[in-house]
Amino acid sequence: MTAPEQNRDRRTAARRPGRLPLMWSIFLTNAAVLVAAGVVLAISPATISHPVTVQEIGTVVVGVLLMLAINAFLFRQALRPLERLSALMRRVDPLRPGQRISRDGGPETVELADAFNRMIDRLESERRESAWRALVAQESERRRLAQELHDQVGQSMTALTLQLATIADRAPGELGEELAEARELARSTAEEVRAVVRELRPEALDDLGLPTALTALTERLATHTGLHVEKSLRRVHGLTPEAELVIYRVAQESLTNVIRHSGADRAELRLEQSNGAATLLVSDRGRGIAPEQAEPGQGIRGMRERALLIDAELEISSPIEGGTLVRLAVPVDGAQP
Repeated sequence: MTAPEQNRDRRTAARRPGRLPLMWSIFLTNAAVLVAAGVVLAISPATISHPVTVQEIGTVVVGVLLMLAINAFLFRQALRPLERLSALMRRVDPLRPGQRISRDGGPETVELADAFNRMIDRLESERRESAWRALVAQESERRRLAQELHDQVGQSMTALTLQLATIADRAPGELGEELAEARELARSTAEEVRAVVRELRPEALDDLGLPTALTALTERLATHTGLHVEKSLRRVHGLTPEAELVIYRVAQESLTNVIRHSGADRAELRLEQSNGAATLLVSDRGRGIAPEQAEPGQGIRGMRERALLIDAELEISSPIEGGTLVRLAVPVDGAQP
């Protein structure tokens, strides 16, 4: 079915019998109140004399207030679908896809809901495509920088280290000691460059697989930061290279957040497969997510955007026992998490 045919079917459904247009709904509501007021006035024994007495003024005021209250109640009922529509519009978050407006109310409300749902469909699709292009470009640039650092800077630092070692062996006295210190500085700088290369592009992920890459990540963090990570990593079958990369980056960002924000010195990392999905779990017993941190930072937004690219579900919560739990469920072989 073509797009014009779908739009025509939606307009036809919106105008099917039994659904009054908003204008007529409001008009009939007003008319019903006025007719009811006229009937009550006709059959009521109340009269208005000239000049008007205080009692008659009181009767008129009570009648007007009652009519306004009834009118306001009926208006509220007629406009309730629009209130629900505006409430959902305010809540919609592109990072939490799938939120749609129900098609209830008058034809105008239904047509507005359909237009809003179609707009959200386009926004989610365009955001996913643009985020995917950005991710591909980012990883390509990471790979290029890692290659250049490894081939140029890394090799230059290694050659400098060897050259300093050779000169230090031939240098006399204090000069030899100073050259030895310079050699050690060059060696440690070369190690730092190699660490940056590993952060930019995890070689173990390409060569040895996801569990091995995650193990190398936790060992590197333990060496440099002292964070002890309890691991339970199972090999997951059916993951695409893109999905493996997203899982690795989410684990990397989650463990980095543990180091920076939680105050915990221990964390747990689990990777398992069940019910057609690969599930990554990262937890700690630190400070948890404070109320003032309800607005996600750049790191969390980045994790959510990466999860959307592979149709995965990302949940970040603070369990009752404390700490923070990050759960990423990735569909495998087309199954939904």
